[in-house]
Amino acid sequence: MQAAGGASLNASPETTDGTEPLRGKRIGSLAVVAVLIYVLDLVTKTLVVRLLEGGEPVRVAGDLLRLRVIRNSGAAFSIGTGMTIIFTVIAAGVVIAILRTARQLRSVPWAITLGLLLGGAIGNLTDRVFRSPAPFQGHVVDWIEAFPVTHFPVFNIADSAIVCGGVLAVFLAWRGYQIDGSRVGDEHTTTQSGKDEQGERGDERHG
Repeated sequence: MQAAGGASLNASPETTDGTEPLRGKRIGSLAVVAVLIYVLDLVTKTLVVRLLEGGEPVRVAGDLLRLRVIRNSGAAFSIGTGMTIIFTVIAAGVVIAILRTARQLRSVPWAITLGLLLGGAIGNLTDRVFRSPAPFQGHVVDWIEAFPVTHFPVFNIADSAIVCGGVLAVFLAWRGYQIDGSRVGDEHTTTQSGKDEQGERGDERHG
């Protein structure tokens, strides 16, 4: 149904104000980041398993960085080893939660944040589901050893993405940026401005 001027009376607010296309672009950004992280994680794990597993660690930057392949049954940075099935369930839950949250996504920083978290979570979840010793109990391939003399836990690209996404999420929340593109405090400012404008109009009428 159309009005006299040709505008549709059945158009939804999301379509007319451009919100739906905006959300689509943000979800697209999330998907691109997630796919990049996932592919990079998968390719690097495949290469190090094929070329380095079972051999001596490879020094890349002296005592700062070396490559050493280990199989991790725990969480990121070898935390909670022996709880593989629990972390598999948790990782699956994280993926589902991110996908559900993406329905409200209209913020570029949050799209990048969720993309990092999603790509990292799926990367390690793939290991847990498909790698040995058993389906859904697979051990994650870790291969980056930073500052070996400090015995810092060995990690992978997915772990790095999850940590970076977590730090960015905390920063955005601290700054008041919301997933829907709004910012804490903006509503109060807008409301106060509206009240001030109404007050000025009332003064003009009384004057």
